[in-house]
Order: sequence, then structure tokens, then C-alpha cells
Amino acid sequence: MKLSWLLVLAFIFAGAVRIGLATEKQLDFAASAQVIAQKYMLIDTHIDVPYRLEEKWVDVSRKTEDGDFDYERARLGGLNIPFMSVYTPAESEQEGTSFELANRLIDQVEALAGRAPEKFAVAKTSKQAEKAWRLGLMGLAMGMENGSPLDGKLENVAFFKDRGISYITLTHSLSNHISDSSYDEERKWNGLSPFGKEVVAEMNRQGVMIDISHVSDEAFWQVLELSKVPVIASHSSARHFTPGWERNMSDEMIKAMASKGGVIQINFGSSFLTEEARRWYEKMDEARAAYREENNYDEHGEEAEKFGEQYRVDNPLPFATMDDLMAQFTHVIGLVGVEHVGIGSDFDGVGDSLPEGMKDVSSYPNLIEAFLNLEYSVEDIRAIMGGNLLRVWSAVEAFAADPPKG
Repeated sequence: MKLSWLLVLAFIFAGAVRIGLATEKQLDFAASAQVIAQKYMLIDTHIDVPYRLEEKWVDVSRKTEDGDFDYERARLGGLNIPFMSVYTPAESEQEGTSFELANRLIDQVEALAGRAPEKFAVAKTSKQAEKAWRLGLMGLAMGMENGSPLDGKLENVAFFKDRGISYITLTHSLSNHISDSSYDEERKWNGLSPFGKEVVAEMNRQGVMIDISHVSDEAFWQVLELSKVPVIASHSSARHFTPGWERNMSDEMIKAMASKGGVIQINFGSSFLTEEARRWYEKMDEARAAYREENNYDEHGEEAEKFGEQYRVDNPLPFATMDDLMAQFTHVIGLVGVEHVGIGSDFDGVGDSLPEGMKDVSSYPNLIEAFLNLEYSVEDIRAIMGGNLLRVWSAVEAFAADPPKG
């Protein structure tokens, strides 16, 4: 009897030791993640701050009460180069306001750096981004989400490049004068428009990265055939986890893009990460549409918005987890290697749908810790944090500076 109790105590002690070692290991990973986040360049290619400020201005050079981004939280998370999304709604093309709006949003980014030059610097090129990082400043790069502001004028590619736009997402939620959209049931062009094909070539000439997030599959394949340089998906995830959802990229597309040197920047929105969350949004949209029709409410009116808020209370969103987010990264890495994946969070752009553990720009160390837990090397993590995107950005600029002859 005494021997059996001794065995029980021995097992308990051994279990406690294992738990203690595991806890110590977790603490080591958490501390290491903080060091890595602060030591190496971290680039996030899609943060929707400018349009957030257009709707409701707040000083993001200080800590803010709401939103996913501000300087203080970004510094805490180790963010060095946030790509400020110059987003124009799909409807702005029909309204004729997209060119003006895009310039106004760029003005906001410039004003932010102008008000706090000890914190921010506008980064119009990859070299300026690296310089800002070396100086300890947060480099505000810019990507244009929706090509509508080009306004049918090829010379506007150079105009916006000069203003600091480093990538252009060719379309958004509706097909525009450049490309069909993955969201739009109407496919006007069966991919790219004739003007869109000229835009691809002009972006190559001007050193502007082509972003295939939001485009239809047909447009993606045409871009890949036409572009002389690698392309990016600034804020997309893997369709493997959301079967049939064209907004995310299929395995075949990820492989093809990687074969030409491109990078997919993983979107953090729960509906991009899991089928369960995506279906939840579909059901909410269906319920809201039925409610609007029954009560004759405007699609964008206050009543429709209130319905959405109440729907979330009655039917809580199944938030994705860190495991779901990591599954996206490891799936892409398994397909094409660690050199072709990066971070395109969509902070301030996906509303209250971010996964547990990744709720704002202070959370990047949680992602790094998850990679350490999976025994990724520091070099691999550095590549994912920003090295891969920087490689493509530099290659696109180098092609424009010295295009091949003939």
C-alpha cells in the first residue's frame, strides 16, 4: 500500500515538473517574441486608417479609445512599416469622386507625418521605408485599395506613384473600369478590361506593385501572364479554408503567384480564416436583406445598421482563433515555402471580426510567439514579418529603374 502511494506521488511530481517546464518554455517564447518584434522590420501591407479618419477623425499619433491602430499600440506591437490603405468605395467610380477622395486620403497620411515628425515619416519607396526603420521612425507606406482613382487615365499611375502609392489593388467590391471583382456577379470584362491590361504594363514601368486582392480569378490569371515582375495579394487568405469563396486565393493561384516570385499577405479577418465565420456573415446578410425588404429600409440606412448590431447580440460571431490564423500561414508555407507569405492584417478594415489574440496592432508578438511554438527559425520569422514583401517591393522598383532592353 505504501509503495503504491509513493508511485502516485512520483507521478504527480513528474507531472508537475513537466507542467513547470512547459510553462517556462512558454514564458521564454513570449519573451523572445517581444524581442524579435522590436528588433526586426515588421511590415503590414493593409491597414485602413485613412478611411477610418475620413469617417471620424481622431489623433492616431496618440493612443485612441477605439480602432485597431494608433502609434502607441503599433510601437508596442513592433510595427515599423504600416501600409496605409487609400481606399475608395466601389460606388465612388459611378459618383465620379474617387480621384478626389484618394488625394484627400493621401493628404491625411502626409498630415499625420507632418504633425508628428518625431514619430512618423512617409515612405514612398522601399529605400525610404528602410531609412525610416533605421532612424526609429514608423514609415507610413501607402497602397491604393481600388484602382478607380486612375479615372481612365494611364498617366495617373505615375501621378499616384509620385504621391507615394506603392501598390494598387486593381478593383474592390464591384467591377470597375480596370478589372472584374471577385465579389461582383456581373463580369463586365471576363478578367481585365483593355485599359486594365495597359495599367498592368504601366504599373510595371512606374515601379508600382500590382495587388490582386479583390480581383476575379480570370483577372488574376491575366495579370500573372502580363506582369513582368512579381505581384502581391496585399490582404487575402487561402481558399482551402473557405471553399468556393473567390475573394481568397486557391492553392493553384498561390503556387502560380509564388512561381513568379510573388507574396500572399494573410488577411486576419475571421471570415477570411474559417468557413464557419464566413457562413455566419452570409446568414447575417441574408437576414438583413429580408428585414430591409420587409420594412422598406435603405440598404445603407440607420435601421439596417441597427439590425446588424442586434443580430450580432443574438447570434455571436464565431471568432477565428490563433490556431486558425496559424493554419493559414502553415498551409501556404507547405505549398510554396516560407518565402512567399507575409502579413496583410486588414486592421481597421474588417470591423469586429479579428481573431482571438490578434485584436489590434499591439498583437503581432502573439503571432511571432505562435511561430516560435511551431519551431520556425528567427530567419524564417523575419522573412514573414517583412523580408518577403520588401524583396518584391525592391524588385518591382528595380525593374522600373532599369527595364530590360528590347
